[in-house]
Amino acid sequence: MAKGFYVSKIVAAVAILFSVAAVATIIALAVVYSEEKAKNNNNSEVTTTSTSASTGTSTATPAPSVPSASSPPSDNLWDKYRLPKNVKPVHYDVELQPHLEKNTAGLYIFNGKTTAFFVCSEPTNLILIHSNKLNHTLFNKEFHAILRDDALKEVQLTKTFLQKTTQFLVVQVNSMLQPNKQYSLYTEFVGELADDLAGFYRSEYVEGTETKIIATTQMQAADARKAFPCFDEPAMKATFNITLKYKPPYGAMSNMPAIRNTTVEEGGQQWIVTAFDKTPKMSTYLVAFIVSEFVSIGSPGNNSATGVQIWGRKKAILEEKQGDYALKVTKPILDFFETYYRTPYPLPKSDQVALPDFSAGAMENWGLVTYRETALLFEPDVSSIGNKERVVTVIAHELAHQWFGNLVTIKWWNDLWLNEGFASYVEYLGANKAEEDWNIKDLIVLNDVHRVMAVDALASSHPLTSNEDEVNSPAQISELFDSIAYSKGASVIRMLSEFLTEPLFVEGLASYLKSFEYNNTVYSDLWQHLQLAVDNQTSVSLPLKIQQIMDRWVLQMGFPVVKIDTTTGTITQKHFLLDPKSNVTRPSQFNYEWIVPITYQTATTQSIYWLQTKEGTVNEFKITGGNWLLANINVTGYYRVNYDDNNWDRLLNQLNTFHTAIPVINRAQIIDDAFNLARAQEINTTRALDTTKFLSNDTEYMPWQAALSSLSFFTQMFDRTDVYGPMKKYMKKQIEPVFYYFQNVTSNFTVRPASLTDQYGEINTLSTACSYGIEDCGKLALEQFGKWMQNDSKNEIHPNLRSTIYCTAIANGGETEWEFAWEKFKQTDNAQEAEKLRSALACSKEPWILNRLLEYSLDSSKIRRQDTISTISSVSGSSIGQSLTWDFVRSRWSQLYEMFGKSSFSFGNLIERVTRRFSTDFELQQLKQFKADNQNTGFGTAERALEQAIEKTLANIKWVNENKQAIKIWFEDSLKP
Repeated sequence: MAKGFYVSKIVAAVAILFSVAAVATIIALAVVYSEEKAKNNNNSEVTTTSTSASTGTSTATPAPSVPSASSPPSDNLWDKYRLPKNVKPVHYDVELQPHLEKNTAGLYIFNGKTTAFFVCSEPTNLILIHSNKLNHTLFNKEFHAILRDDALKEVQLTKTFLQKTTQFLVVQVNSMLQPNKQYSLYTEFVGELADDLAGFYRSEYVEGTETKIIATTQMQAADARKAFPCFDEPAMKATFNITLKYKPPYGAMSNMPAIRNTTVEEGGQQWIVTAFDKTPKMSTYLVAFIVSEFVSIGSPGNNSATGVQIWGRKKAILEEKQGDYALKVTKPILDFFETYYRTPYPLPKSDQVALPDFSAGAMENWGLVTYRETALLFEPDVSSIGNKERVVTVIAHELAHQWFGNLVTIKWWNDLWLNEGFASYVEYLGANKAEEDWNIKDLIVLNDVHRVMAVDALASSHPLTSNEDEVNSPAQISELFDSIAYSKGASVIRMLSEFLTEPLFVEGLASYLKSFEYNNTVYSDLWQHLQLAVDNQTSVSLPLKIQQIMDRWVLQMGFPVVKIDTTTGTITQKHFLLDPKSNVTRPSQFNYEWIVPITYQTATTQSIYWLQTKEGTVNEFKITGGNWLLANINVTGYYRVNYDDNNWDRLLNQLNTFHTAIPVINRAQIIDDAFNLARAQEINTTRALDTTKFLSNDTEYMPWQAALSSLSFFTQMFDRTDVYGPMKKYMKKQIEPVFYYFQNVTSNFTVRPASLTDQYGEINTLSTACSYGIEDCGKLALEQFGKWMQNDSKNEIHPNLRSTIYCTAIANGGETEWEFAWEKFKQTDNAQEAEKLRSALACSKEPWILNRLLEYSLDSSKIRRQDTISTISSVSGSSIGQSLTWDFVRSRWSQLYEMFGKSSFSFGNLIERVTRRFSTDFELQQLKQFKADNQNTGFGTAERALEQAIEKTLANIKWVNENKQAIKIWFEDSLKP
């Protein structure tokens, strides 16, 4: 799955004033009959059934009692979240019939029939199979269940019942099932086709004047059980035969190609029945099917060629050609991964589908990959270069999973990082193949390494992997889909690939995939196969076995700061914490010590040194004269670097005299390391500020973006204080020459630079200049937006510049500008343009307008539910909006929790965004009171984010008290002639 929480490159620089993000959300079920609620207020469903073997009919039986939350743990297997190991599925026959019009109760529903074939591994009279929100929850309808043995003889059932808390259909058998025999469980059921973005759900869009309905799926992590009863754990792999029944003019697709279409009459109406080919052995979370009126471009393929098609709304695909770019890059990326993995693509087709409503960025369903429209569709006249990069990297991420994750799958969700971290690394390799002149691989440093270090430097962080028994419930699973899994996972895998060399890494990877294809693994299986590759060659020498090196990075949270003293040649490491006095309660078997590959260069040397202890001495690290030493070349290692004062002085002197002598990535690294070292009290804050002085002469994107990201913290801490005045003047002074450089090379921002990073540099420069009051920038923004308002049928603002132009015009305008943008937001059916406008609407400085936007965010007729959290987060990005949003979140917490808190992967981002400005004792007390006030409601997947928010606030208070005066003086002094 692609990262759910995504900040566009277009708006990255605007984060100084406005934090803009797209957040993946999963909406909880909203429509439940009140009388059904009353009936079902127990943990288990009220009605249970006893099924006759001869007739399959059901009779009501009292449900077993379920212990309360305060009771001792139950010994009943159905009161535990994990499946017992007494049965293992081998195949499913699934038939689903979505009704894409409301029934008499005003609901969209689907009917289903499933036969689950399984092998018994030990004698048992109990079958647990996952089922959630099917039958009883909505319809007071018993499961129709029949159990048969391998001779198709029906087996007598004692009773069946639904256990709501752990989401099981419990089937108790009259006699013991025998080991090594195959059985089949047949069930019939009804479910709601809700708009909750989970399981089998409903999406809608308007084409012309007609509302179109889509029935689609999102099964990861634990929602296949919401579509049909199944053994819903990743290690429970099986094959699937999917059959869909639907009315014309709809069409259907699934993981495999359709093999048969028939027409039947039912209730006087015509239905089409589409049967799909049998899937390979796969996990339930990868099953997918869609019923829609979508159209496609591309080729369905044949026996000798893999079919690649892009699917979506007819207007977007055929009229506006928004799928053309995705079609152009998908096959080259697919071909690249076939070569990279040394394994043929396992399926006959690869469909990419753009959905109007989708919780995540994208989902790697085998053979039927689903995306948000913003992550797949691209329209040159409307979409920006950042949108284009988003499309190619998300496609690469999802296609990477077709092997790593789908063909070979983690045993359990505690190793989620291996799936997502790996795909988040190799997405850059796949995208680089599709866009070879972009040099996109370097951007992993900004997008992943630096970003996740900010989270991993907290005492409330967590290791990449955890014990399997620590992750049980769906909420605990969802909580793992965070930046640690994605971005830290990508960072440490990149580090591993770099010190192994890519040929060795690929050699071990191919061996791993071949050995475990169609099966499940734990992360250490990958280490073993990489070690085999190392053992079979002599060119790369490692100080220890791969597992000994990498377990330090996987099994303990955090990362080290390496300090090099160029006077003595000593090198030390310690656990880097933003607040060095914070209490680290999580134990580490390695005592927070890492095996660190230190790459470095001097004027005469470039090499690698392995730091295996807390401290060492390296003769090459002794520097004399005016020479400098630079460590962690191109930031291939996941660690920060500190130096003695003399080396810091020499590096700063080099930056201020001839900055290009230091590689561009390391210029960004010096800034990012310095500001974070200062926050951790490793160096003076003024030393970190000194690293920004050279930027008035540097037009490269990466150093500027590192500085803007670092200084955004200063903005958050000080934009309500007297420090912000001199800071704003300093930033204006620094950006001014860069602004006029880009104004010149782009002919007053009318033509685009050639390279990807130069285009990002132009975008950053314009947004920063407008934010800090460069008069010509504001004038440009207001003129271009004004022309659009005068001729609203023709938007001549270049897509790259729209986020900045829109935001600047709305921030400096009033209700008229806001209402114009709101109307354009409502009118557009281009998801990327809608995202730019929706983000810009939060730039208003009018509190009543921002409050109205917050109210709109909870109205799905105005803002799609998938965009609710990102809209609230956008409003919180300014000093004006932050306090409004905090009040809004507190007053609506129960509603927000009910909508998102139980399974949304990115719900925690809401807490992080709304509290990031907190830096006073009063705000800390408010945060603690918020925690106390909502203990009964709960925090769900935001629980860890809340603890991190408290920790960050404590650190912010301390940092502001210790640094405010010195920072103010530094900015004032920097403005003197």
